[in-house]
Amino acid sequence: MKDIYENPLITRYADRHMAEVFSDDYKFKLWRKLWIALAESEKELGLAITDKQISEMKKFAEDINYEFAEKEEKIVRHDVMAHVHAFGEQAKTAKPIIHLGATSCYVTDNAELIQIYDALGIIRTKMLTVMDKLRALALKYKNLPMLGYTHLQPAQLTTLGKRATLWLYDLYLDHQDLVHLMSHYKLRGVKGTTGTQASFLSLFDGDGNKVRELEKKVVKKLGFERVFAVSGQTYTRKFDYQVTSLLSQIAQSAYKFANDMRIMQSFKEVEEPFEKTQIGSSAMAYKRNPMRSERICALARFVESMPMNEAVTASTQWFERTLDDSANKRLTIPQAFLALDGVLNIYINVTDNLVVYPGVIARRINDELPFMATEEILMECVKAGGDRQELHEAIRRHSMESAKAVKERGERNDLIERIKSDDKFAAVWDNIDNILKPENFIGRASQQVDDFIADYIDPLFKSEKYTQYTPDIKV
Repeated sequence: MKDIYENPLITRYADRHMAEVFSDDYKFKLWRKLWIALAESEKELGLAITDKQISEMKKFAEDINYEFAEKEEKIVRHDVMAHVHAFGEQAKTAKPIIHLGATSCYVTDNAELIQIYDALGIIRTKMLTVMDKLRALALKYKNLPMLGYTHLQPAQLTTLGKRATLWLYDLYLDHQDLVHLMSHYKLRGVKGTTGTQASFLSLFDGDGNKVRELEKKVVKKLGFERVFAVSGQTYTRKFDYQVTSLLSQIAQSAYKFANDMRIMQSFKEVEEPFEKTQIGSSAMAYKRNPMRSERICALARFVESMPMNEAVTASTQWFERTLDDSANKRLTIPQAFLALDGVLNIYINVTDNLVVYPGVIARRINDELPFMATEEILMECVKAGGDRQELHEAIRRHSMESAKAVKERGERNDLIERIKSDDKFAAVWDNIDNILKPENFIGRASQQVDDFIADYIDPLFKSEKYTQYTPDIKV
C-alpha cells in the first residue's frame, strides 16, 4: 500500500529472516510454547494436569486462531488474555489450566528474551561473514602500500591490508562481547506477579522447592539454563540497555569502516560496488557516490542512538514495574536489530565486491613520498661523509620550495629532482630510486597482518561453526 507509512527497515534494509524473528506470528507461537512448557512442568511436579490437556495444547501450538484473538482483544483490551482465551477456544480441555499461576510477563518477557537471543544469533552469523571477507581483504592487500593518515593528513605509509585489520579488529572485539552475552544468557523464568513467586507457592501448597524446580524445568524445556537471579514483575530493563549497547558497538565499527570507505572513494583509491545501470546523481551523470557506505552510516547512527533510550527506560521503572516501557520496547528493540541487520547486509555486500585502484594509490603515494624519504636521504648522505646540519638545511629549503610549488602553483612534487640537481646529495643519486620504494616505508605492516590473522582471527573461525550468510534483500 502506498497511501500509508511503511517502515523502511522492513521494506528496504533488513532481510526477511530478521523481520520474521520480531513478527507477531513468531511472538505468539513463543507464547504458546511457553504455556505448554509451564503446563508440562506443573504436571511433572504433581499438579492435576492431564496428558490429554497437554496433547491438545501441542496440537494447536502453531495453529493460532488470529481472528478470534483479535476480536477478543477488542473486548478485554488485554493482548495476553485475548490469546489465553484464543488458545483455550481451540484446546478446550486445557482451557482451565492455560497460564496457570502466571502473570502476563511470564509470556511477554520470556518471549522477548528468546526473540532477542535468536536475533543475536543472526547478527553473530552476519558479523562472522563480514569478518571472513575482511580477513580475505587483509591478506590479499597486506603488501599494497598506501598513504596512512593522522588528523586526515598524510603520515607514514601503511598497507591496505593493514588498514583492513583495523576494521576487522573492531568487529573481533564486538564479537567477543556478543559471545559473552549469548553464552551467559538468561530468561526471566517463572517469577509471578511481583517477582515473589507467591502464586506458584500457593499452587504447590507452600512447597518452595517445587517452585524452584518448576522454574528450572520450564527454562530447560525452552533450551536455556539460566534465569535472572531476582526480578520484579519484569526482568531488569538494564538488560535491554546492555543489548542495545552491544548493537551500538557493532554499529560503531561498521560506521568507522563506512566513513573510511567514503574518504578513500573520494580519493579514488577504492570504490564500493557500482552497478552498470546505477545512477550516482540525478544532476551529475559522471558521479559515483558511495551510496552503500553512506547508508551504513545512516542506519548505524540510528542504532547508536538506542542505548540512551533504554537507559532512560531502565532508570524510570517504578518499584516492581511500570507499563511505560511496553510501547517503547515495541519500537526500540526490534528496530535496533532491524537497522543493524540492514547495516550488516550492506557491509557484507561492500566487502565482498570492493574495487581497488593500485595505480591511483601509487600516484598519491608518489605525491607525498619525497617528503617522507628526506630523513633516509639525509642519513645516507651523512654516512657518505656529508655534514648533517648543512644537509638538513638544504633539504628544508628544497622541501619548502617544492611544497610552495605544489600548494600555490598547483605543480607536481619535484623535491627529488631538486635533490638530484644539488651536489650536496651526490652520494645518494645512484641509490635514490631504491630509497624511494614505497615498501621501504611500511614498517611491519605486512607481518602485522599475518600475525593478527594467525593469532586472533584464524583461531576464532576454528572455534565458530558458521555458514557464510547471503542477504536475501537487494542492497
